[in-house]
Amino acid sequence: MSVLYNLAIAIYDILVHLDAPFSRKPRKMMKGHWVVYELLRQQLDKNVRYIWFHAASLGEFEQGRPLIEKIREKYPEYGILLTFFSPSGYEVRKNYRGADVVCYLPFDKPRNVRKFLDLVNPCMAFFIKYEFWKNYLDELHRRCIPVYSVSSIFRRGQIFFKWYGGTYRNVLRNFDHLFVQNERSKRYLAKIGINRVTVVGDTRFDRVLQIREEAKVLPLVEAFKNNTMTFVAGSSWQPDEDLFIEYFNQHPEIKLIIAPHVIDENHLVEIIGKLKRPYVRYTRADETNVRKADCLIIDCFGLLSSIYRYGEIAYIGGGFGVGIHNTLEAAVYGIPVILGPKYQKFQEAIQLIESKGAYSIKNYEELKALLDRLLTDEKFLKETGVNAGQYVTGNAGATDKILGMINF
Repeated sequence: MSVLYNLAIAIYDILVHLDAPFSRKPRKMMKGHWVVYELLRQQLDKNVRYIWFHAASLGEFEQGRPLIEKIREKYPEYGILLTFFSPSGYEVRKNYRGADVVCYLPFDKPRNVRKFLDLVNPCMAFFIKYEFWKNYLDELHRRCIPVYSVSSIFRRGQIFFKWYGGTYRNVLRNFDHLFVQNERSKRYLAKIGINRVTVVGDTRFDRVLQIREEAKVLPLVEAFKNNTMTFVAGSSWQPDEDLFIEYFNQHPEIKLIIAPHVIDENHLVEIIGKLKRPYVRYTRADETNVRKADCLIIDCFGLLSSIYRYGEIAYIGGGFGVGIHNTLEAAVYGIPVILGPKYQKFQEAIQLIESKGAYSIKNYEELKALLDRLLTDEKFLKETGVNAGQYVTGNAGATDKILGMINF
């Protein structure tokens, strides 16, 4: 099985190289891989002991970020190395000040692994959520370097629990401890003999509380809102927009902020074509025209987590496609959350609905009925928002639980 695994990694490496001349994402990855060892030689301080954090992409980094920053605060004598697998994580956070060194993780080939660990020689390592690279974990274990899995979650359908998953089960034995999100994960792991497991919850709750404290004041959004009931649609896709824009067009008593998941000109033109009320794009807004608009289109990145604070109701996109986006960023502000039907793979969405802080809709009729109630029943609006906020604060604390179990 190890031979097959190494062959699969080698084939993936070749495919990325072949695709690099034609696609931006693999091209950026390859450029990052070409310089990674030289970057490490230049930036690592031989007199410093490094704690290594690895995240696949931006979402996993955000889960690990509270832990990185708490360690930075409590144990400043350690250096922090942060690695990414995906360009969508590295390109956004390559200048992250919470780490001393940020780079790509070389592909999980034995030679790369030995070269990387010889250079870094971390005193401990944290792999966030779904990161289970066999050769790295085998070598860390062989070198007696403590390694932890953070905010991981396990489901029955994963390869670890299949009859043919023996090699992958052994990979999990390399972890000194797994800090999992729920009791179900712990039970699944116990069935395959993995018992160094503690249920601590999800560090994302700590992160969204941190984001709320650091939320930006946005004067143009404040001017747009102007003390009016505001509906914020975050990370929306076309099927989402077809529903809530139709409702918005027929309800002049509310304002709408749309932060689409895809910000390209074609999609923005498509959104604008559906609007029957005055709108303005954020990058073209000023103190005058923003007050005249009923819809504010966020045509740039980096503002959504702060924009939710200006809404009375939030809609999270993606529920009519591959799955919903981040519900916690909205719920942390204590406002009702609405999402589409495809949320079953997201534990926080399931629990948020169970706590009556969120509601799922399947079509326009359901959205209309829910919004009509939220807009006319002040008690229902308030209670739903309170439930959402309490769900987030009630599940915080995973970061401190993890730190309390690690010897520095």
